Amino acid sequence: MFFSLQKLKLSICLAGILWPLLTQAQTSEDSLLQTATLDSVINYALAHQPTVQQAQVDEEIANKVIKGKLADWYPQINFTYNYQRFIDLQAAVIGGNVIRFGVNNTSAAQFVATQNIFNRDALLASSTASKVRVLAGQNTSRSKIDVVVDVTKAFYDVLATAQQVKVSDQSIARLEQSLQSAYSRYTAGVADKTDYKRATILLGNAKAERKANGEALVFKQQYLKALMGYPLQGELPIEYDTLKMESEIMLDTLQALNYTEHIDYKILYTQRELQHANVKYSYWGFLPSLNAFGAYILNYQNDNFGELYQQEYPYSYVGATLAFPIFQGGKRTARIQEEKWRRKRLDWSLIDLRNNLGAEYARALAAYKSNLALFLSQRENVKLAEEVYEVIYLQYENGIRPYLDVSVAESDLRTTRINYFNALYQVLASKMDVQRALGQINY
Repeated sequence: MFFSLQKLKLSICLAGILWPLLTQAQTSEDSLLQTATLDSVINYALAHQPTVQQAQVDEEIANKVIKGKLADWYPQINFTYNYQRFIDLQAAVIGGNVIRFGVNNTSAAQFVATQNIFNRDALLASSTASKVRVLAGQNTSRSKIDVVVDVTKAFYDVLATAQQVKVSDQSIARLEQSLQSAYSRYTAGVADKTDYKRATILLGNAKAERKANGEALVFKQQYLKALMGYPLQGELPIEYDTLKMESEIMLDTLQALNYTEHIDYKILYTQRELQHANVKYSYWGFLPSLNAFGAYILNYQNDNFGELYQQEYPYSYVGATLAFPIFQGGKRTARIQEEKWRRKRLDWSLIDLRNNLGAEYARALAAYKSNLALFLSQRENVKLAEEVYEVIYLQYENGIRPYLDVSVAESDLRTTRINYFNALYQVLASKMDVQRALGQINY
């Protein structure tokens, strides 16, 4: 029985120690993706990227600030309690005699209520609450759009580099085979040693290029994880479909740019509307403020502290306050002009933004068209380079062509394959730029 109790205590202690570690491991495992497709990578980034989370927190803060401002329209009720003991009672000389007033102990419990009837601060809050919420939501949307664009481009960049590694591996396999063939022909006396040496040089260069691409792939994977808010030490098993990506490269290049659809234009336009409200707020500085108030007060007075609260002397009152600013040295007029100039500046900012958006769209569209033409050309070049390499290598095996032609064909094949994948991902990335310029990426 004693040993059973000891085993039970030991089990409980081990469970207490291991449970946090197991929970942490499970949480870390749950935060990793099983398959990292482009859609899953984007969704993960939207849920974990710190910039997006900060924007959502800012949106919640804006909602709470609005709620606090609108609370000024509700009655404000306050309670105040005080106790006071006079060391020396107040005195007055009446008819040559010193007369003291009051009692030694006084106390009061005050309930005071105020109600805003017209107040420009509260009026500004209620008239701009919806626009402030819209602006906070637009800022969150822009953060999400930026993250989606950046993550998508980084995803394509990782794929392009991974394909370069894959092409290098295929090239190394072919070069090792051709090296063996060249060495066999050299030892058999069919060819001189230059073919064997040249094959060795090409293989060494291919392995060096493979090493460089491999190191670049590690960095680009880490950069993608950072953009996603993904654990840097976690595995990111990227999954993709080249044929599906090829089917998604086309874009209508005749679309007209609509400035109002772009998120940056929406944000600036909302800021201008809020600035227009600030101009109105400055005009309201010439209007009076009006509020009602009321109070109920319980007074207690007695020379003996022990009997202070046995008798109360209540009184109450209600009233209203009208505050009308008459002259402030021209401050209100200057403030109106200041806010008007701020609104004017936003008008010019809208014009400048329209010009920049037009230039951005033109640049993105030109890049897309250029990359699309390059992709279509490289797609055909890959087929031709494969055919050329197969024919030249077969001719080399039969002693018709020198090894120099094989090395040139191998270099052309590797280059065209790399260019093909680079062009594919570049055209997809430039398509994202066009869609962002058109305001078609919305979250």
